[in-house]
Amino acid sequence: MKILNLPPIINTGFGSQEMNDYIAKYLLPDTEMDTWHLDYGPSSIEGEFDEALAAANVALKCVEAENAGYDAVFVNCFGDPGVRAAREAVNIPVFGGFEPIAYYALGTADKISVVTVLPEVVPMIEGEIARYGLEKRFTKVRHVNIPVLDLEELDILIKAVTEESKKAIREDGAGTIVLGCTAMAGVKEEVEKALNAEGYRVPVIESGQAALVMLETFVRMNLYHSRITYMPPREKVRNLWQTENKDNTAV
Repeated sequence: MKILNLPPIINTGFGSQEMNDYIAKYLLPDTEMDTWHLDYGPSSIEGEFDEALAAANVALKCVEAENAGYDAVFVNCFGDPGVRAAREAVNIPVFGGFEPIAYYALGTADKISVVTVLPEVVPMIEGEIARYGLEKRFTKVRHVNIPVLDLEELDILIKAVTEESKKAIREDGAGTIVLGCTAMAGVKEEVEKALNAEGYRVPVIESGQAALVMLETFVRMNLYHSRITYMPPREKVRNLWQTENKDNTAV
C-alpha cells in the first residue's frame, strides 16, 4: 500500500524526517509513505486565507498522486484544505486531519476538547465541528497562541498544551484531548503523561497518526467516497492560477 503525505504548504524546510516517522509509526509494515509539498501556496495554514490559497493545488496534487499509483492521500492539515474538492476529482481515499481524529475521539469520551495553535484557527475548527453536527460532543476549542512555524520548540509547546488541556478538563468537562494541528508531532505522549501525573487519565490523540491509520483501513476494506456526495467535476475550461511571486515573499 502506498500513501501520500501531502502537507498543504510550500516546502520551506519546516518539518523533518523525525516528524514524518512520528506520524507514521503505527502504519502496517508493508505500507509505504512518501511526502510531497505544494508548488504554490502558504508556508503554513493559520486561517481561511491560507486555506483558500492551498486548496486548488491540494486537489491537483491528489489527481497527480492517483495517476502516480498512490492508494490514498493524507492532506496533512487539521483544517482539511481542499479535501472535499479532491474527493470529487479522484477515486482514491483522501483525508485531512480533522475527520479521522473526530471519529476516533467519539469512541473515547462523551465530551471532547480540541487544543490548537492560534486564535485565528479557532473559528475554522468550530466550523468543522458544526459541519459534521458534533457541537454537542465537542467543548470549547482552546489554543496555545503559538504560530505553526514555531511548534518545533517542543518544551514550550508541551507545557502550553498541557495547561490548556487541564483547563479543558476542569472548566469544560472534556474527557479526551484532541491535538488541533497536524504539526504537533512528538507532543501526545508527554502531555498524556503530565495529565496522568495530576490524576487526569484521559486520552490525548494526535491527528496525523489517526488519519494515516484510517486511510489504511479504507484501502484494506475497499471503501471509497460516495459519488452521490462527491460528484465528479464536469469537463470545462479552467484557468489555473500560476504565481509570479517566485521568491515566496509574503502576500
